[in-house]
Amino acid sequence: MVNAWYMDDSNADQKLEHHLNPPQFISIKELYENCGVIYYQLDADNYDAEGKLEKIKKDKGYNYEDEIQLSRNKLPDYEEKLKIFYKEHLHSDEEVRFFLDGSGYFDVRDKNDKWVRIQSEKGDLLVLPAGIYHRFTLDTNNYAKVIRFFSGEPCWKPNNRPSDDHPARQKYLKQLAEGFHECPL
Repeated sequence: MVNAWYMDDSNADQKLEHHLNPPQFISIKELYENCGVIYYQLDADNYDAEGKLEKIKKDKGYNYEDEIQLSRNKLPDYEEKLKIFYKEHLHSDEEVRFFLDGSGYFDVRDKNDKWVRIQSEKGDLLVLPAGIYHRFTLDTNNYAKVIRFFSGEPCWKPNNRPSDDHPARQKYLKQLAEGFHECPL
Protein backbone atom coordinates (compact mmCIF):
# COMPACT_ATOMS: atom_id res chain seq x y z
CA MET A 1 0.00 0.00 0.00
CA VAL A 2 1.35 3.39 -0.97
CA ASN A 3 2.51 5.89 1.65
CA ALA A 4 2.53 9.65 1.10
CA TRP A 5 3.63 12.54 3.31
CA TYR A 6 4.47 16.23 3.28
CA MET A 7 8.17 16.84 2.75
CA ASP A 8 10.66 18.88 4.69
CA ASP A 9 12.69 21.51 2.83
CA SER A 10 16.07 19.93 3.51
CA ASN A 11 18.72 19.82 0.79
CA ALA A 12 19.91 16.41 2.02
CA ASP A 13 20.18 13.47 -0.38
CA GLN A 14 17.06 13.35 -2.60
CA LYS A 15 16.85 9.57 -2.09
CA LEU A 16 16.06 9.94 1.63
CA GLU A 17 12.50 10.08 2.99
CA HIS A 18 12.42 13.80 3.86
CA HIS A 19 9.68 13.66 6.50
CA LEU A 20 8.55 16.74 8.40
CA ASN A 21 9.18 16.65 12.14
CA PRO A 22 6.80 15.29 13.28
CA PRO A 23 5.82 13.40 10.11
CA GLN A 24 2.60 14.51 8.39
CA PHE A 25 1.10 11.70 6.31
CA ILE A 26 -1.57 12.15 3.64
CA SER A 27 -4.16 9.49 2.79
CA ILE A 28 -4.83 8.15 -0.70
CA LYS A 29 -8.15 10.00 -0.72
CA GLU A 30 -6.45 13.29 0.28
CA LEU A 31 -3.78 12.66 -2.36
CA TYR A 32 -6.53 12.53 -4.96
CA GLU A 33 -8.50 15.50 -3.57
CA ASN A 34 -5.43 17.74 -3.06
CA CYS A 35 -3.38 16.71 -6.09
CA GLY A 36 -5.51 14.62 -8.47
CA VAL A 37 -3.17 11.62 -8.16
CA ILE A 38 -4.88 8.24 -8.60
CA TYR A 39 -3.48 5.12 -6.95
CA TYR A 40 -4.11 1.44 -7.66
CA GLN A 41 -2.68 -1.61 -5.87
CA LEU A 42 -2.01 -4.52 -8.24
CA ASP A 43 -0.37 -7.92 -7.96
CA ALA A 44 2.94 -7.25 -9.73
CA ASP A 45 3.72 -10.97 -9.99
CA ASN A 46 0.32 -11.97 -11.34
CA TYR A 47 -1.21 -8.87 -12.96
CA ASP A 48 -2.15 -10.60 -16.23
CA ALA A 49 -4.24 -13.23 -14.45
CA GLU A 50 -5.59 -10.67 -11.96
CA GLY A 51 -7.24 -8.66 -14.75
CA LYS A 52 -7.27 -5.28 -12.96
CA LEU A 53 -4.56 -3.79 -15.16
CA GLU A 54 -6.38 -4.67 -18.39
CA LYS A 55 -9.54 -3.02 -17.05
CA ILE A 56 -7.60 0.15 -16.08
CA LYS A 57 -5.92 0.27 -19.51
CA LYS A 58 -9.27 -0.12 -21.27
CA ASP A 59 -11.11 2.40 -19.05
CA LYS A 60 -8.35 5.03 -19.35
CA GLY A 61 -7.53 4.39 -23.03
CA TYR A 62 -3.88 3.39 -22.56
CA ASN A 63 -2.82 1.81 -25.84
CA TYR A 64 0.97 2.02 -25.61
CA GLU A 65 3.31 0.69 -22.94
CA ASP A 66 6.95 0.01 -22.42
CA GLU A 67 9.13 -1.28 -19.62
CA ILE A 68 12.14 0.46 -18.15
CA GLN A 69 14.64 -0.53 -15.50
CA LEU A 70 16.17 2.29 -13.51
CA SER A 71 19.54 1.24 -12.17
CA ARG A 72 23.18 2.06 -12.68
CA ASN A 73 23.62 -1.13 -14.75
CA LYS A 74 20.45 -0.90 -16.86
CA LEU A 75 19.87 2.79 -17.65
CA PRO A 76 22.31 4.55 -20.00
CA ASP A 77 23.52 7.88 -18.56
CA TYR A 78 22.06 6.85 -15.18
CA GLU A 79 23.29 9.85 -13.15
CA GLU A 80 22.23 12.38 -15.79
CA LYS A 81 18.78 10.77 -16.19
CA LEU A 82 18.18 10.91 -12.43
CA LYS A 83 19.02 14.63 -12.47
CA ILE A 84 16.54 15.18 -15.31
CA PHE A 85 13.80 13.14 -13.58
CA TYR A 86 14.29 15.14 -10.36
CA LYS A 87 13.94 18.55 -11.99
CA GLU A 88 10.45 19.92 -11.31
CA HIS A 89 8.32 19.66 -14.44
CA LEU A 90 4.91 18.85 -15.89
CA HIS A 91 3.66 16.91 -18.90
CA SER A 92 0.89 17.43 -21.46
CA ASP A 93 -0.41 13.93 -20.70
CA GLU A 94 -0.89 11.81 -17.62
CA GLU A 95 2.21 10.16 -16.23
CA VAL A 96 1.35 6.53 -15.49
CA ARG A 97 3.79 4.17 -13.82
CA PHE A 98 3.30 0.60 -12.59
CA PHE A 99 6.09 -0.68 -10.34
CA LEU A 100 6.96 -4.30 -11.15
CA ASP A 101 9.92 -4.30 -8.78
CA GLY A 102 12.05 -1.92 -6.74
CA SER A 103 10.98 1.43 -5.36
CA GLY A 104 11.25 5.19 -5.64
CA TYR A 105 9.57 8.48 -4.85
CA PHE A 106 7.25 10.68 -6.86
CA ASP A 107 7.08 14.19 -5.45
CA VAL A 108 4.01 16.20 -6.44
CA ARG A 109 2.81 19.69 -5.59
CA ASP A 110 -0.47 19.86 -3.69
CA LYS A 111 -3.12 22.55 -4.15
CA ASN A 112 -1.14 24.85 -1.82
CA ASP A 113 2.10 24.27 -3.80
CA LYS A 114 3.64 22.14 -1.01
CA TRP A 115 5.65 19.04 -1.83
CA VAL A 116 4.06 15.66 -1.14
CA ARG A 117 6.35 12.62 -1.38
CA ILE A 118 4.73 9.41 -2.63
CA GLN A 119 6.63 6.25 -1.83
CA SER A 120 6.14 3.86 -4.75
CA GLU A 121 6.93 0.15 -4.53
CA LYS A 122 6.28 -3.15 -6.23
CA GLY A 123 2.57 -3.42 -7.06
CA ASP A 124 1.86 0.34 -6.98
CA LEU A 125 0.33 1.96 -10.05
CA LEU A 126 0.23 5.77 -9.98
CA VAL A 127 -1.56 8.10 -12.36
CA LEU A 128 -0.29 11.68 -12.16
CA PRO A 129 -2.64 14.09 -13.94
CA ALA A 130 -1.47 16.11 -16.91
CA GLY A 131 -0.31 19.55 -15.78
CA ILE A 132 0.77 18.65 -12.23
CA TYR A 133 4.23 19.80 -11.19
CA HIS A 134 6.20 16.75 -10.11
CA ARG A 135 9.57 15.02 -10.05
CA PHE A 136 10.89 11.49 -9.51
CA THR A 137 13.85 9.92 -7.77
CA LEU A 138 14.88 6.45 -6.80
CA ASP A 139 15.21 5.76 -3.10
CA THR A 140 18.37 4.41 -1.45
CA ASN A 141 17.79 0.97 -3.04
CA ASN A 142 18.73 2.56 -6.40
CA TYR A 143 16.48 0.28 -8.45
CA ALA A 144 13.03 0.26 -9.98
CA LYS A 145 11.46 -1.70 -12.81
CA VAL A 146 8.33 -0.01 -14.13
CA ILE A 147 5.86 -0.17 -16.97
CA ARG A 148 4.99 3.21 -18.48
CA PHE A 149 1.56 3.69 -20.08
CA PHE A 150 0.38 6.24 -22.64
CA SER A 151 -2.74 7.12 -24.57
CA GLY A 152 -1.80 7.63 -28.20
CA GLU A 153 1.78 8.45 -29.13
CA PRO A 154 4.16 8.36 -26.17
CA CYS A 155 5.50 11.74 -25.17
CA TRP A 156 8.36 12.03 -22.72
CA LYS A 157 8.83 15.78 -23.09
CA PRO A 158 9.07 17.51 -19.72
CA ASN A 159 8.01 21.14 -19.43
CA ASN A 160 10.23 22.47 -16.65
CA ARG A 161 8.84 24.89 -14.10
CA PRO A 162 7.77 27.59 -14.69
CA SER A 163 5.21 26.41 -17.23
CA ASP A 164 2.15 28.06 -15.73
CA ASP A 165 0.83 29.17 -19.13
CA HIS A 166 0.94 25.63 -20.55
CA PRO A 167 -2.59 24.47 -21.54
CA ALA A 168 -2.26 21.25 -19.50
CA ARG A 169 -1.32 23.32 -16.43
CA GLN A 170 -4.28 25.65 -16.92
CA LYS A 171 -6.66 22.68 -17.26
CA TYR A 172 -5.17 21.03 -14.17
CA LEU A 173 -5.53 24.19 -12.08
CA LYS A 174 -9.18 24.49 -13.15
CA GLN A 175 -9.83 20.86 -12.14
CA LEU A 176 -8.06 21.45 -8.84
CA ALA A 177 -10.17 24.55 -8.10
CA GLU A 178 -13.45 22.88 -9.07
CA GLY A 179 -12.61 19.57 -7.44
CA PHE A 180 -11.82 16.36 -9.21
CA HIS A 181 -14.67 14.04 -10.14
CA GLU A 182 -15.64 11.35 -7.68
CA CYS A 183 -12.56 9.55 -6.44
CA PRO A 184 -12.14 6.28 -8.37
CA LEU A 185 -10.56 4.53 -5.40
